[in-house]
Amino acid sequence: MTGLLILLVYVAIFVVAFLVVRFGTSKALQVSGFNALKTVTFGDESAVTPDRSASVVSVLTLFFLWAAFTGSSLLPSFLHAPGPFLGDTSFTYTAQDANGNTDDATVFARVHVVGEAVEEPVATGPDDGFAKNDVMTAGAWRSELIRVDRNDELGRKEGVTIVAVNGQPIEPGARVKIDDGEVGMTPKGTLNLIPAKGLQMEPIWLPSPEAVFKRFLNVASEGYQNANLWEHLGYSLYRVVLGFLFGALVGIPLGYAMGLSGWFRGWFDPIVEFMRPVPPLALIPLVIIWAGIGESGKIILLFLAALWIMTIAARAGVSGVNITKVHAAYSLGASKRQILHHVIIPNSLPEIFTGARVAMGVCWGTVVAAELVAAEVGAGMMIMVASRFQLTDIVIMGIILIGIIGYGIDILFRQAEKYLVPWKGRS
Repeated sequence: MTGLLILLVYVAIFVVAFLVVRFGTSKALQVSGFNALKTVTFGDESAVTPDRSASVVSVLTLFFLWAAFTGSSLLPSFLHAPGPFLGDTSFTYTAQDANGNTDDATVFARVHVVGEAVEEPVATGPDDGFAKNDVMTAGAWRSELIRVDRNDELGRKEGVTIVAVNGQPIEPGARVKIDDGEVGMTPKGTLNLIPAKGLQMEPIWLPSPEAVFKRFLNVASEGYQNANLWEHLGYSLYRVVLGFLFGALVGIPLGYAMGLSGWFRGWFDPIVEFMRPVPPLALIPLVIIWAGIGESGKIILLFLAALWIMTIAARAGVSGVNITKVHAAYSLGASKRQILHHVIIPNSLPEIFTGARVAMGVCWGTVVAAELVAAEVGAGMMIMVASRFQLTDIVIMGIILIGIIGYGIDILFRQAEKYLVPWKGRS
């Protein structure tokens, strides 16, 4: 229910922001000139460029939803989603003995933050029947069983059963709504208080942004699992870059050979097309058998993750070279070596850069699984160890850092492509 509400709020903010920009600021920011006339990309990505204001609103929206549904102190309280019930509540149950006689008693409950010390509430009111008032405590987002007959004059052994809560009939397996939650009955007839959970996420499932930031500062300064944060990230980055480089060094020449030679393409095409859809994670058992659980096994796994992507990218780059350019070079007296150096390689670089961006992303996604195999340091190892101890703040911190680093690497590839391949999209 909470997840659906978050999705609906996100969609609503997206629609409102789009309408505001589309009809409110579009005229003031309208682009003039030739680029304003473009309606398709024409292969150069210059017709549709990202709206940076939309990017800013998108990121702020995600952080707003995260803060709102975790009760973050970064937002004023009126912007928070309804939180769990905290405080004192009570409900009245009706007990019935074997002779059909009934008596009412009240249970006074105090709901508190999990982990905080709390005193039990004080029972008040009339208490002169065989059913006696009772007290209990329960943690927020938790449910708590209570044997209401533990201090009654008559209990289960005497055939007493609970037949109603707050005047509403109840039976085993059923629930009754009360002011601040629900009261259920187990199959054995024990009452179970379920305080209202609200719409905020419990910290163990999703901690607030400031809790994640505090954990980031703590791990960065004191470390986690015998290594500081920068060592974890550095080792992961080292493995990814090394595996990617080996994959590119083998994959690019192989792709060129497949694109230029029918024999090479016929020989390697079945292998490449067979391995391309196989997820790198499926290769982990085989890599362990071949290379063991040391660093070499992790590098080999990342190498295989990048190899097929780079091979296909290089092959596609060669196959996509405009044949008229080749004919023009031949007509000017160019040799095959000159055509390779001055026509095929420059015109295939855009595809290779695209493949490199994809391969690096796949390697980043694979390194987490690669570090599950007896790694002593690494971002993936840090995340998995933290998950075993339900340290969700470390898990989210690691995911965010991996995403930021991956995004930064992608930006570097884009900038390198702009600098090294300025002719992309030009005929």
